[in-house]
Amino acid sequence: MNKYKELKERAWLANMEIPRQRLAIYTWGNVSEIDRSLGVFAIKPSGVPYDGMQASDMVVLDLDGNVVSGTLRPSSDMKTHLVLYQRFEDIGGITHTHSPYAVAWAQAGLDVPLYGTTHADHTHRPIPCTPMMSREQVEGDYEHETGVLVAELFKKKRPKEQPMVLVAGHGPFTWGKDGMESVYNAVVLEEVCKMAYLTRTLGPTTPELPSYLKDKHYLRKHGPDAYYGQDGHSEA
Repeated sequence: MNKYKELKERAWLANMEIPRQRLAIYTWGNVSEIDRSLGVFAIKPSGVPYDGMQASDMVVLDLDGNVVSGTLRPSSDMKTHLVLYQRFEDIGGITHTHSPYAVAWAQAGLDVPLYGTTHADHTHRPIPCTPMMSREQVEGDYEHETGVLVAELFKKKRPKEQPMVLVAGHGPFTWGKDGMESVYNAVVLEEVCKMAYLTRTLGPTTPELPSYLKDKHYLRKHGPDAYYGQDGHSEA
């Protein structure tokens, strides 16, 4: 339908950033974007390679998970996206990838320590990893339960301040104000995970960044008196 054309276009452009940013190979990854005024979100179709994928291939669903536009099956992770949109009302886009350093931390079941200012520029807390899913969760409605697992972990966190998570044994999910920002956060997460891995390898007993330094870096970009950059994404 024409009323979903712009949403599909934005979701497609965000999805095309996954291979461009080398966040996943083959069909490993997906991005969605929601239009809350229409009560729908668009997501990558399941198993469709990025090479040759078109905006018209995006699948649009309502917030009950019903397809309202599109002829292809939505991403197998669709129900995870749906739960996060239902639980996190301030987010506008979600990205899931299998980027190697983020996946490595997820497979180890470890939070990513806040070792340096690059991490603190984007979140002033360690990046959390969920508990491992139970057999019952996996054998039930797996993708729905993945979203519930993340949402439960964030009951006492603010998703806008902590726009990234690792699902134990699985991989990363990130979010933002729209699909493109969620991909940006996925790129940041992968780099931070790589830096943390190298830091721990070189110095296994390296302490986390002092609170006064992590707060300085976070608040100069995100605080009430923020003064960093022109658009919030410049790193110089």
